[in-house]
Amino acid sequence: MQASLAFVLIAVFAHGYAHATEPAPRTFRVWVFADAHVGTDKQFGRESLATALRQSESPTGFDWDIALDLGDVSGAQGTPKDAEGEEVVRQFNVLERHRREQIYDVSGNHDRSGLDEPQAWWWRKWIDPTGEHTEFSGVDSGKRPYPIEGTWERYSFRVGNLLFLMMSDINEPTQKIGRGTLGGNPGGAVSGETFRWWKRMVEENPSSIVITGDHYVLKDTTVASGEWEGMRHDEKGGWKSWYHGYYPQGTPQGASFLYWVDSREDSHVFEDVLAAKSPVALWLGAHTHTVPDDTYGGKSHIEKKWGTTFINVAELTQYHGVPENQVPRSWLLTFTEGSDEVKARCYLHSDKYAPQGWYDKVGRTIKLPMPFRMRPRRD
Repeated sequence: MQASLAFVLIAVFAHGYAHATEPAPRTFRVWVFADAHVGTDKQFGRESLATALRQSESPTGFDWDIALDLGDVSGAQGTPKDAEGEEVVRQFNVLERHRREQIYDVSGNHDRSGLDEPQAWWWRKWIDPTGEHTEFSGVDSGKRPYPIEGTWERYSFRVGNLLFLMMSDINEPTQKIGRGTLGGNPGGAVSGETFRWWKRMVEENPSSIVITGDHYVLKDTTVASGEWEGMRHDEKGGWKSWYHGYYPQGTPQGASFLYWVDSREDSHVFEDVLAAKSPVALWLGAHTHTVPDDTYGGKSHIEKKWGTTFINVAELTQYHGVPENQVPRSWLLTFTEGSDEVKARCYLHSDKYAPQGWYDKVGRTIKLPMPFRMRPRRD
């Protein structure tokens, strides 16, 4: 009897010890931020980008494996200049525990160069995702933890069975007014080549968890992303600026979303692909600055449509735009090995709206189309 009891106790102890020593499932953390508008905040004595980077690396911050910068690093209302580029690089260089190459960037509308200038020269020189101008940007493409394939305008990279498709905003070639001559036409634009590349990558990778990174979300997906929802009516019933600047000679009706594709206004081509049940797990965008709890147009910052979860990661700036809309924040996405869920948490980078730190009221657990794997099978 005593021998049997001893055997049972040993077996229970061994079982408990084995489980206690099992390693925790591996996680992969993606930090997503946008709309630093470095030059704007600098005018008010605030380092919008450097502050967020320092906070992430502080003892009270959070760790991350890679970061996605979804554009509008510049705060220029005209066209960005070299002086702001130098300041952006200086702020990126405050990193101590991470390399600059762990941050993957796309261009926003404020990062565009003028219509009469080489396409995106400023962004390519100072932000430089492909490492074309290392002497200015400090980006060495050989130091990327996950190599990129593509160009400054569109590129991909893989982390296990995660496939990131990164698309930059461009000047719409058919427009005669835009960045510089207009001061900024806020509606998003990508080329037909970029759209066809994205569509092909989506269709050719059915066993990947596809994540799109763009400065914009699509129409009618997240807060204030509908037609004319970037504006407000004035006392006479006309339109005025609100989330975005009102430029009547531009395309103000599409200021809140990816509006131009292949020189077609409100083209719906991305939406058509998603409506056909193409497997895109996440679409990460920004551009619309507003408070974390806003639900304008009946839409919040995280919404699911066509089977794709859209997240408006919003802004790091505290001063670029209508003051009541500027709440500096970012998002941390945590993928866990073997799990088909990703945890999305919102981090406030100031105490303007609520205490600095995690704002879990708006956090979500998002279902993925398949479990995350660091070692995927090949398509």
